[in-house]
Amino acid sequence: MFQPLIHFVRAQYRTTGFVPLHPRVFGGNEKAYVQDTLDSTFVSSVGAYVDRFEADMAAYTGAPRAVATVNGTAALHMALMLVGVQRGDLVLTQPLTFVATCNAIAYCGAEPVFLDVDRHTLGLSPSAVAARLGGPAGRDGEGRWRGSATGRVVRACLPMHTFGLPADLDGLVAVCARWGIALVEDAAESLGSLYHGRHTGTFGGVGALSFNGNKILTTGGGGMLLTDEALGARAKHLTTTAKLPHPYEYVHDEVGYNYRLPNLNAALGCAQLEQLERFVEAKRALVQAYGPALTGAGLQLVTEPAGTRANYWLVAVLCDDRPHRDALLAATNAQGV
Repeated sequence: MFQPLIHFVRAQYRTTGFVPLHPRVFGGNEKAYVQDTLDSTFVSSVGAYVDRFEADMAAYTGAPRAVATVNGTAALHMALMLVGVQRGDLVLTQPLTFVATCNAIAYCGAEPVFLDVDRHTLGLSPSAVAARLGGPAGRDGEGRWRGSATGRVVRACLPMHTFGLPADLDGLVAVCARWGIALVEDAAESLGSLYHGRHTGTFGGVGALSFNGNKILTTGGGGMLLTDEALGARAKHLTTTAKLPHPYEYVHDEVGYNYRLPNLNAALGCAQLEQLERFVEAKRALVQAYGPALTGAGLQLVTEPAGTRANYWLVAVLCDDRPHRDALLAATNAQGV
């Protein structure tokens, strides 16, 4: 049943060996830029490529400010801190995500509240958020929303753009604005994805990107905050150990975090970003080619929501039921896909 699909995947990668989740492509200036970094000796968190990567990413996404971090989880942690998430707070999010989303909430001492996703986006459902805020929660005397059972502040809403499919951002922005909840976008998987022509990660107060080795663009390990100038400056300070500028003294005015992306990784990112549109277009073409192989396996392709451009980082399919899903996973993994 699944052999046509397995043959199709192998044909794409032209191999009879193991096919990993997301093989890397290094076909641009990666070696030249990394060698330039080695020649400069500035391989750590201070260097020209870190500044360039931030500027290039801000220009690509349309964000006022981009701040590079050591990984996507660090970006998420910092994003939640920037919007004021504190110990004991509640953060509305989705269970269909990677664990980093919830880990970042836990780093703040807050607790995730898991709400449903929409079928057509696989992202957090605005109607589920509205039901939660309009149901077992209420506004206190200071205008903050609290869970009625616990009295804890509902501080933020953290959707994730699943597999690069943009969530319903119009709905999420509206419901968060109505109840005064900070919107933070986990855009770790959606670099290159657009919602009505605007890049994901730029609709909330802060967005977080990831450049892990399996993402559509990689720096080996790395992440990025997308935000406004004021929060960007705050993020830069906190992620650089909260050190005050000085030629030789080490004065730190608050608890800081050693979260800056090394120059060596940023050099790789600059080269990858130059090729990003080609990566996205290749992904989008691949999705179209999957059609016949999926039909034969009884699988339904998950396609981009209307009005969006998905990067199709990973191709998602729906199975008929759990036994169908388990059979698919068993068959593909047994044959090294």
